[in-house]
Amino acid sequence: MQAMSGHFDVLVTVDQNLQYQQNLSARALAIIVLKARRSTYPMLKPLMPDLLERLETVKPGEVIVVS
Repeated sequence: MQAMSGHFDVLVTVDQNLQYQQNLSARALAIIVLKARRSTYPMLKPLMPDLLERLETVKPGEVIVVS
């Protein structure tokens, strides 16, 4: 996580436990978690419009769950 900070603005992940495993509060990186029953394309595709909208407004250090 620290290696990404400063190089990227947002991390998009399907790891729903990431926010509990890492100390994210001091990071200059925003995290968007995609929450679906499975991490397959058919399950994640409907989340894309909301993801694209959230990418425009997410702030560093913020964690957003898109489901």
